[in-house]
Amino acid sequence: MDIVFRDFQQAHLIGSGPLLSTTIIPVAPPNDPRRLHNLFSTSSSFSIQQDIRFGILSHANTELRFSKPEGNAWVDVYVAYWKAIGELIATEDASKADWGKVYEAWKEVTNALIKGYSNAGFQAWALPCLYVAGRYLRIFAIKADENTKSNDGITFSAVNPDDVVGDIGKNEKLEDAARVINRIFNLCISDRAPLEESRKWGLYYTTNLLFKTYFKLNSIGLSKNILRALQASKTDMPPIEAFPKSHVVTFKYYVGVILFLDESYVKAEENLTDAWTMCHRDANRNKELILTYLIPCRLLTTHTLPTTRLLVPYPRLQTLFGGLGSCIRRGDLAGFDAALVAGEDEFVKRRIYLTLERGRDIALRNLLRKVFLAGGFEEAKDGTAPIRRTRIPVSEFGAAIRLGSKTQNERLENDEVECLLANMIYKNLIKGYIARERGIVVLSKGGSAFPGTGV
Repeated sequence: MDIVFRDFQQAHLIGSGPLLSTTIIPVAPPNDPRRLHNLFSTSSSFSIQQDIRFGILSHANTELRFSKPEGNAWVDVYVAYWKAIGELIATEDASKADWGKVYEAWKEVTNALIKGYSNAGFQAWALPCLYVAGRYLRIFAIKADENTKSNDGITFSAVNPDDVVGDIGKNEKLEDAARVINRIFNLCISDRAPLEESRKWGLYYTTNLLFKTYFKLNSIGLSKNILRALQASKTDMPPIEAFPKSHVVTFKYYVGVILFLDESYVKAEENLTDAWTMCHRDANRNKELILTYLIPCRLLTTHTLPTTRLLVPYPRLQTLFGGLGSCIRRGDLAGFDAALVAGEDEFVKRRIYLTLERGRDIALRNLLRKVFLAGGFEEAKDGTAPIRRTRIPVSEFGAAIRLGSKTQNERLENDEVECLLANMIYKNLIKGYIARERGIVVLSKGGSAFPGTGV
């Protein structure tokens, strides 16, 4: 216990929230793997209240003095922490893990901290303690729900707590955790203290925790309520640029994904691009998550595909998008359909299937562009520079579509081809018009027949 009391006192003397938060982390540091066991073994359920009170209040540095409510609140926090450590140790040592007990014990730690901020005057510089409490509350809730579903113990690394992919099934503990984290959010957003000592500095971290939780619960609509609350309080908040970059990157990423799922692709691209630009250069996992949604966004907004060089550090993204990208570039419709079917499970899981499906239009555009380029040039007149043939028979486009789809033996009616071409013109992927009576497509001249491709 002595190391906890020492760090607690030092953190309060210098006003260090990160140092204070290390005293309630439920994970032993690498350089002291027995720390939690040693901490728990130094006291008992009969004497823990007295031991904590003596360590924090009676034995405190003479320069460190708490008001009675604040002192009692910190005692309650560390008593709850000691009990949670006991449940965690018991779970790890048991043949059959019961993470539900760990979750309930850690919930008491979180509630004690919330009470301390609400009623006992905990200061804003200690916000990292709330970060730790909320983060592990979510982790233990996920593990407890997984434990309930499988009735088997799972390792600490078996759950990816930052995965944006939703979970299906009963998530009783995670739903409860969402309500508790929402209390932390309200605690921060309702603070009326001056900005330099306001709990509003914890808003984006707490918002990100809620986003992760709602995504895991497949309750993305609840994230929009949080965004509306932030927008309503924007004038009373510090500018987003003043927050830690790690908080902002995560926030921009989740906002981008929410907009992506709402099919607001331009705004989604803006937020995801900001997240990509600000993301730490060595945070490959985070960059991979951002690119998972930024690549489909760019495909629809600017009709651009990722380069091979961009995907080299991300093997999973190469598997996801490499085949599709190659087929789109070649105008290989059959290959595109096959790649979409092959990756369907992962695309649906990542919620990008419907967006990628629209990439078929880009593949078709590239196929039709090949027909245009193969048509060559019209005969030059009066010494003028030759221009590309802009009157293409519908039958030539139809033949290309049959070849690209590998349906040479199936008859493709001109009406079907014209329907596809009209759709491409409507989507501004081709500029021109269909002259039905002559059975030709008249394309724009001057390098604008296929916008964005230079021809």
